[in-house]
Amino acid sequence: MKDNQPLWLNNAIFYEIYPQSFNDTNGDGIGDFQGIIEKLDYIKELGCNALWINPCFASPFGDAGYDVSDYYLAAPRYGTNEDLKRLFDEAHKRQMHVLLDLVPGHTSVEHKWFKESMKAQKNEFTDRYVWTNSIWEEPQGMGCIRGISDRDGSCAVNFFSHQPALNYGFYKPDPTKPWQQSMDDEGPKATLGELKNIMRFWLGLGCDGFRVDMAGSLVKHDEDSKGTIKLWQNVREFLDNEFPHAAMVSEWGEPNKSLQGGFHMDFLLHFGPSHYNDLFRCEEPYFSGRGKGDVSQFVAKYLHNYEKSEKKGLICIPSGNHDMDRLARHIKGDNLKIAFAFLLSMPGAPFIYYGDEIGMNYVENLVSVEGGYGRTGSRSPMQWDDTLNAGFSLAPQEKLYVKLDDSPDRPTVKAQMADEDSLYNEIKRLIEIRQANKALQSKGEIEFVYAQENEYPFVYKRSADDEAVLVILNPANRAVTFDCNYTLGKAIYCFGGKAEQNGGKITVPACFAGYYKL
Repeated sequence: MKDNQPLWLNNAIFYEIYPQSFNDTNGDGIGDFQGIIEKLDYIKELGCNALWINPCFASPFGDAGYDVSDYYLAAPRYGTNEDLKRLFDEAHKRQMHVLLDLVPGHTSVEHKWFKESMKAQKNEFTDRYVWTNSIWEEPQGMGCIRGISDRDGSCAVNFFSHQPALNYGFYKPDPTKPWQQSMDDEGPKATLGELKNIMRFWLGLGCDGFRVDMAGSLVKHDEDSKGTIKLWQNVREFLDNEFPHAAMVSEWGEPNKSLQGGFHMDFLLHFGPSHYNDLFRCEEPYFSGRGKGDVSQFVAKYLHNYEKSEKKGLICIPSGNHDMDRLARHIKGDNLKIAFAFLLSMPGAPFIYYGDEIGMNYVENLVSVEGGYGRTGSRSPMQWDDTLNAGFSLAPQEKLYVKLDDSPDRPTVKAQMADEDSLYNEIKRLIEIRQANKALQSKGEIEFVYAQENEYPFVYKRSADDEAVLVILNPANRAVTFDCNYTLGKAIYCFGGKAEQNGGKITVPACFAGYYKL
């Protein structure tokens, strides 16, 4: 396969937008495409040069848009296809790129494909989804919908019971279960063909690529993901031929597999074996000021993935997203700045979840909205200023998509932009430093220098060409000393004081972050 990684990914810094909660321009309490267009200059001024927009296709919104009812139609609540195209165009005018969120594994039960597949009479959509041959047989280990149509059979679901699984085949079909189709059967091949058509449509309108939801889940009963890797390699070949500069970022959590499949970057997941949340979201997060966390298991797993992905530096570590607690729920005050000094100095493209740049809170005790459940508190409206509804919307408060954080000290963009010592301005500085130093960007290599079990600080070296930077992070509320064979050069970034070197030992103050040339 060709290596057609878009050059812009080398210094990409993504801003994730949950469109429902970002900026409402028509007063209905729900964000929209025009609202994103209005804030492109804000996003660029922060330093982000790329967007990831959560699903914005037509949907009944039983799962916040991850239940698509028409892949070719923008959700009317946000605007039209023309509005979305204008968003692409306006981003490109600012040298920014846009990834759409693609959900290839399942649809909504309201999708016309699924409605056709429910019919007893065979038609072109009969095999678009994973159906058993009998209402009494459920697809093992997948959950199912049944008893809702004349068709005799149960349909596998991917997550919620209203998300029927699309059929890309089984890696090794069970011969005793004739409904298990191979990847080469007509139904799975038609599904894959339609996936390419969807990508072709939006790339043709100007989107720059996709973040792919549950990218590792498409082929069923897939031994070591071999079938799914083969499927994405097929997609990669199609893209190389027709859209060689389209960027592909996977929600997979296994970089060696996703990169082999042709993705350019892979997310570390907040679930599974990555130990990502040892850093931010556990009983004692490493970046908490209490200084009782452990970074060692995260580093061990990261190194494992890094080596298996051939040190390509394409593992993405997000500040958060719509599926997990807000960073500020567990990390407080200046420790958020130390956390971002980490996030913005690691390999791979950083992803900043809207509002994390001002330390937005997780809103506690909310009733679930559109399948959010415990995630709903991380999806509250963006807090722009001190006007009505924090500048998010002119709708009555009870019409807002999710309840606004009503804390009297809630952060706002306006207040933080005016405060030189704010989290917002610290992140802006960190982004400027990353962009000015190639060693700190996506493809710079990493070497972990000090990452001991239950110890502080966390130290690593980033390098690219003849440039090297030592990153020292001490979130703990105490000064710490560590052994180091490197001699510190010029400090290109310091927060919380400065490092003192005495021979082979370096001491740093409490709540400290520093980047030093080597």
